[in-house]
Order: sequence, then structure tokens, then C-alpha cells
Amino acid sequence: MLGTPVTGGVLIVSDHASAHVPADIALGVAPEVFSQHVAIDIGVAQVGALLAQAPGIAAFQGGVSRLVCDFNRDADAPAVIPEASDGHAIPGNRLDAAGRVGRLARFFDPYHAALEAILAAHEPALIVSLHSFTPRLASDPAGARPWHVGVLYNEDARAARIAIPLLEAEPGLCVGDQQPYSGRLLNATMNRHAEAHGRPYLGLEIRQDLIGEEAGQARWAARLARIIPQVMAGLAANR
Repeated sequence: MLGTPVTGGVLIVSDHASAHVPADIALGVAPEVFSQHVAIDIGVAQVGALLAQAPGIAAFQGGVSRLVCDFNRDADAPAVIPEASDGHAIPGNRLDAAGRVGRLARFFDPYHAALEAILAAHEPALIVSLHSFTPRLASDPAGARPWHVGVLYNEDARAARIAIPLLEAEPGLCVGDQQPYSGRLLNATMNRHAEAHGRPYLGLEIRQDLIGEEAGQARWAARLARIIPQVMAGLAANR
């Protein structure tokens, strides 16, 4: 946890903030893979940390690589412990039933229990689900992703509908509504901790090349620091 969560404040949630793999887990993939999008949402840890320096904003960040356990999946989804990702085989994740249960009990269950405990103790006015995406998938090299940021949501679009025009008003910004993929298809953490409890949330996907370096991280943290209070004000006005 970065910063101090407060009731009525903002909690930044980054499921894929780390590329860490515990020493006792051998995934069987090349070391360079852990600096790629299949292992970590590049830049989100730093953007979240910058935002959490402000009063009223805290950041809850995943502590292991999504290749170890993908927290933004349902517990029974095959990809929660992925055996392959964007063309990379992950042989160390070919687990039997007991191994799968053990991996979830070690990482998935504590992550979500800790997140829910924080939310229940300090109900935020807004949850920001912060992710990043690759400009181009290795499995689809012809499919360029031109958006600088995407806004994702499932059934609850309250914050998204406020945020999209605010982001579109930023000079030169290409904003995706349910891009580069739809939150109606992949929104597990927010479905569980936000939508199931009626907590407003904003799902953001920033293109990773824009936040891969310190300057871009600072620029996006400053942008979000401007926009988030406006989203909160809009939510309050529409209650």
C-alpha cells in the first residue's frame, strides 16, 4: 500500500504492477520476458506511486507478476495461472489441481482479501483501476493500437461517462471507449470489488510506451491528478 487510504478519497488499484517472481517458482520463461507486457503493466507502479503522494489518494498494487498469478481474472478462469501469453509458453504453470489450488491460496486469495478489507474499512469515493497496454501484440503484429488511453467499464459506466470527454479534451489525446478491449469482457477485479458493491470506479488503460520512462510517468500522473477530482465532482453532482 502506498499512501494512506481515507474514506471518501481515491484508491488506485493496479493488479499488474510488479514483475516479481518468488525464488521458489520456476516459470520456465526467458528473463527478458519479465520486462514485457505479458509479465507486468509497464509504468503503472510509478504512476500510482506519484498519485499516492497527494492527500486523499492511496495506491494498492499487486506484488507478483501476472505470469505467476493474474489477479484481474476470476478464480476459475484458465488464464488466472496462464500457461501461455501472447505467444510465450509458460511451462512452469502447467499445474495439477492441487498445485493450482495452492498457487491461488498463496497469491490470489490474499490479494483480494486485502483489497476488500481496505475498501470496506475506508470506502472511497472513487476506485481507479490502472493498467497499461502494449501498442502492438506479438500475436497480431498488423493490429496497431492507436489509442493513448482507453476507458473500460462493465455495467457501471458512471465514472467512465464523465472521464471520457475530460480525456478527449486533452490536446492530442486519442481516447478509446472500451478500447483496446472491452471491460464487459475483462473486468474481474472491478466486477468483484466495485460493481458488486456499487462502488464507483474508473477503468484506465494507458499505452505503455507513454509511461515507460520517468517523464511520461510524471506527465500522466499530473494529468490524472487533474482529471480524477473532476470525475469525483461529477459523480457527487449526479447522486
